[in-house]
Amino acid sequence: MAAFGTVFIPEMTLASYSDNQWSDSEIVPSNKLEFHPGAHVLHYSSTCFEGLKAFKHEDGSVNIFRMEANIARMVQSSQLLSLPAINEALLSKMITDIVEKYADETPAPPGSMYIRPTHLGTEAAIGKAAAPSLSSLLYVLLSPVGDYFAGGAQALRLLLEEDGMRCAPHMGMVKSGGNYASALAPISQAREKYNADQVLFCPGGDVQETGAANFILIDGDEVITKALDSSFLHGITRDSILTIARDLGMKVSERELSVDELLERAAKPGTEAALSGTAAVLTPVGTLIHKDKEFSVGSGQAGPTTERLRQALNAIQWGKAEDKHGWLTKIK
Repeated sequence: MAAFGTVFIPEMTLASYSDNQWSDSEIVPSNKLEFHPGAHVLHYSSTCFEGLKAFKHEDGSVNIFRMEANIARMVQSSQLLSLPAINEALLSKMITDIVEKYADETPAPPGSMYIRPTHLGTEAAIGKAAAPSLSSLLYVLLSPVGDYFAGGAQALRLLLEEDGMRCAPHMGMVKSGGNYASALAPISQAREKYNADQVLFCPGGDVQETGAANFILIDGDEVITKALDSSFLHGITRDSILTIARDLGMKVSERELSVDELLERAAKPGTEAALSGTAAVLTPVGTLIHKDKEFSVGSGQAGPTTERLRQALNAIQWGKAEDKHGWLTKIK
C-alpha cells in the first residue's frame, strides 16, 4: 500500500487572487502549478494549508468532517501571514465541488478522502521581504487514504525538549509549512539518538505540542491539555476530542502543564497520553524520554480511554453515531 498522502486525485480546484479580487474557481489537472520563480512564497514562505477528511457512510453518502472549522482556521492563518483575505464561500465551494466530483473515489472506513486546501503568495517580487504578496493561488488537493493504523496503533516514544521550540511563539497558531520545517531537524536528531517517534516541545518546562500534533494527558477521568494561546496550533481534532470527552462526562482541564507534573502523573498506574491530529485522530503515547532517561506512561501501551475517545470520534465521522454537534457536511 502507498504511504499515507502520496496518492492524489488527478484533478483539483484552483482560484487566483490579483487586482484586489478573486477569480472564479475551476477544476484543473493536479499535477502542476505555474508561477514565477520569484514568487513570494518561494522566498518568504507566504503559505498556509489545512487538512480535513471526507468519509463514506454505509448509505453511500459522502460527508466532510468539520469543514467550517477548517475554513475558519485557514482564513485566520492567511490573515496572520498577510496573505490576501480568503473568501470563505469560495473556499467552501472549491472543497465541495471537487469532493462531489470524486465522491465515488472516497474509500470506505477506516479509509477516507484526505482534503488539502493550500494558499500561497505568488507575486514575483524578491524585494518584498518586509511586505506581503498582493497576488496568490488557492487550491484544493484530494488524496484517498487508508487506515493510518494499518497493523495496529503502536504507542509512541516522545523526546521532551525543554530548550527549543517548534516555531516562533507568535506563529504557533498559524498552519504554515515553515513551522513544520523548523521542527524537522530536532525530530530527525531525536529519532537517530533516542529512537523517538516525535519531539514534544516544552520550552522552559511548559508542555506544548509535538512537531505535527497536539498533546493530551489522561489521568483517570480527567483530560489535561495546554490552554489555547498563540504559541501552538489550535487543533480541530483536539477540540473534537475534548468535546467528546465532556460528552462522556470526563473532566477537561485546559491549563498549563509542566514537565515535572507530566512525569509525575505519567508514572501513575492507568495514566495515558496521546497525540491528536487529522491523520491519526488519536495516537497513544507509551514512553517519554527526558534527560537521557525513559519514563513509561502508565502501562507503556495504548490505554482504554484513548481507544474509547478515538472510537467515539470515528463513530461520528463514519456515520455510526449521532452527529449532535453538526460536524458533518453531507456532499452526496
